[in-house]
This record gives sequence, structure tokens and C-alpha cells, in this order.
Amino acid sequence: MKNNYLESVRKQFEYYKLLGDKAMAQVPQEKLTWQFNQESNSIALIVKHLSGNMLSRWTDFLDSDGEKEWRNRDEEFEGPQTGKEELLYSWEKGWTCLFNALESLNEQDLDKLVYIRNMGHTVTEAINRQLAHYPYHVGQIVFLAKMLCTTDWVSLSIPRGNSKDYNTEKFSKAKHTAHFTEELIRQKKV
Repeated sequence: MKNNYLESVRKQFEYYKLLGDKAMAQVPQEKLTWQFNQESNSIALIVKHLSGNMLSRWTDFLDSDGEKEWRNRDEEFEGPQTGKEELLYSWEKGWTCLFNALESLNEQDLDKLVYIRNMGHTVTEAINRQLAHYPYHVGQIVFLAKMLCTTDWVSLSIPRGNSKDYNTEKFSKAKHTAHFTEELIRQKKV
């Protein structure tokens, strides 16, 4: 069960990273910094925040507080905003830190205590906390990307009006034993 948990959360994180990858790939560079108003975030600021959070939470995951002294969270929501290449570098750096930390864990680690802002969490709770946090922001990225691309948007799931055809195609085949997210990631489809 516990080994399956670590594998399952890794697949979930991979799935949400893939959603973000595919959404951002559709957005022209000049639109990555667009903000609806002063209180809302651009895609670039969301990525900056996610990367900062990931680096803080997952660096020395078992041995130091997840809110590192070197992190400046407020700065993650301020400019200047970077170009697409730098943005994607930051995105990848955060995810790499997360996946390396997950890879280092084993089932005996899941009940260990780690701290985030001096509050104790089991490793499982800390992972679950981030598994709720990151998809929340990836959803924001997808929503913004869809708005910014308008008619050029390529759906990341079943396009409007295609549910019946999609289901017909899926149910015409034998049951598939691969895990849902594993299959989507393997196919690079969402």
C-alpha cells in the first residue's frame, strides 16, 4: 500500500506538470506576463511562486523546515517577470527538486515527522498538502492559457462536443489495465 502511495503521488504530480507544460506551450511569450488586474497573477508569476514553493518545500525535505530561510515568498508575486526560456527553466527546476525528493523516499519515511513553518506533518500529510496546492495553481495556469489563446486553444482534455465520440472509441476496446495518469503521460496526452 505505502509503495503504491509513493508511485501514485508521483504519477499525479507528473500529470499536473504535464497539464502545465501543455498549457504554457500554447501561450505566446508576450502573453505569459498578462494580468487581469493588480491583484491577479500572470502565468509567469504563478510559475515563479510554484518554483519557489517547490524548491523550499522539497530541498532537504526530511531534514529541514519546508519554509526555508532563503525563500522570499512575497517576491514570488512581484516583477520583474522573465522571458519564456527563463520561466520554463524555473518551472523545470522546481519540478526536478520535487521528483528527486519523492524518488529518495521509501515506505518507512511516510510516517516520519517533517515541518512546514514549524508545524509538524507526517511525510504523507506534507505530500498531500502539496498535491492539493500545485494542481490549484496549475488549474489557474490552464484557465489563463485558455483565455489568452482564445480560438487558437487546443483542448487538454476531451474537446467540447466530442464526449460521445470519445466514449464510443474508449468503450469499443478491451479494458485497459494501465493506471489512468500513467497512460496519459506515456502517450503525452491529457
